[in-house]
Amino acid sequence: MLFLPFLPRHPSPGSFPFSDSDSEQKRGGRGLSGEACGPMGSLLSCISDQDPSASPPPVAKRRSSVSSRRGSGAKAVAIDEEALAAAAALVLGQRSSFGGGAFERSASVRYAAKRQQQQGPPLPRSSSTRPRSLADPELHPQQLLAKDLNTQDLETNIIVLVHGGGFGAWCWYKTISLLEDSGFRVNAIDLTGSGIHSYDTNKICSLTQYAEPLTSYLKSLGDTEKVILVGHDFGGACISYAMEMFPSKVTKAVFLCAAMLKNGHSALDMFQQQIDTNGTLQRAQEFVYSNGKDRPPTAINIDKSLLKDLLFNQSPSKDVSLASVSMRLIPFAPVLEKLVLTEEKYGSVRRFYVETTEDNAIPLHLQQGMCESNPPEKVLRLKGSDHAPFFSKPQALHKTLVEIAAMPPAQSS
Repeated sequence: MLFLPFLPRHPSPGSFPFSDSDSEQKRGGRGLSGEACGPMGSLLSCISDQDPSASPPPVAKRRSSVSSRRGSGAKAVAIDEEALAAAAALVLGQRSSFGGGAFERSASVRYAAKRQQQQGPPLPRSSSTRPRSLADPELHPQQLLAKDLNTQDLETNIIVLVHGGGFGAWCWYKTISLLEDSGFRVNAIDLTGSGIHSYDTNKICSLTQYAEPLTSYLKSLGDTEKVILVGHDFGGACISYAMEMFPSKVTKAVFLCAAMLKNGHSALDMFQQQIDTNGTLQRAQEFVYSNGKDRPPTAINIDKSLLKDLLFNQSPSKDVSLASVSMRLIPFAPVLEKLVLTEEKYGSVRRFYVETTEDNAIPLHLQQGMCESNPPEKVLRLKGSDHAPFFSKPQALHKTLVEIAAMPPAQSS
């Protein structure tokens, strides 16, 4: 029986054990069937063990690359090549007899079951660092979440994503793609002076001005259109303001590691409650005084060298790089503004809070404190997420948003 494991499955040029150059070097031996013929002799000796009654495989002949040589040397090369062709045909014949089909490319696929028995579960393979194999299943978000989900049957299939301070609509690129693939209509807002919005951040003087792109969008909706608002970070204060202005157009509000404030409180009040043990937040903040040092700050800048430690401690490096060249100043005046929220308007919208456990910007204990003082309908958690779950846990975030969107309308009492 032919001993296949020593035959390379995909020999590259120059690496085949019996190339033309090797044949030249080994011509001085004791013949093709002798011991001094090296790999070719070993191969032919294995072939000779086959059942003599079996019909020999067809021999494919090809022109010798050294056919210009004369005498016994050229004859030996021709014999070498005929033997090589016969060996290749025999290998293919053996595979056909066992139903092998095409050569398998990955040893990790061929021996996965055996390795799992001997060494435990197979090592995880990252689809982002290797080409897709034909053996890999192609799973879509719809298959991973709810196969029977029809977004047309939901209370609304429109999701509006509102970024946090310094961010822009660009930060939602993964979430937008996943939600749209699942059948949702998605709109990511660039707040004033953020993302590609060209307004000077230092000139923003109120929360009303900062949230104007969001409120203008809600105002443009039809009478029967409703949306789900998702606010991240300081975007939580912005969606709270929008809920107070347009409660009839918001079916659910999702606070994603965000400022979920009570009536009469500001985002600054929330941050003053934070006990930052390592001082990262204080060291990362740089105040901007565009109106002079004798006037209040106009904006806050985040030190780029501390971005990863503060915001992206669990996020991929490529997303940290994207943020480092895309983030803009955070307007200071909206952070100081105290919200006016009423139970009749703001309180009529269903609220959900999504916690992030590895958050260094708004630590988990601070998120939990906001939920205790201003309880939402439900609290969900993204384990292992930093302050940017759209980067560090995009699939888990997607699943959570779909779960909230699929919750049936609340029963009126």
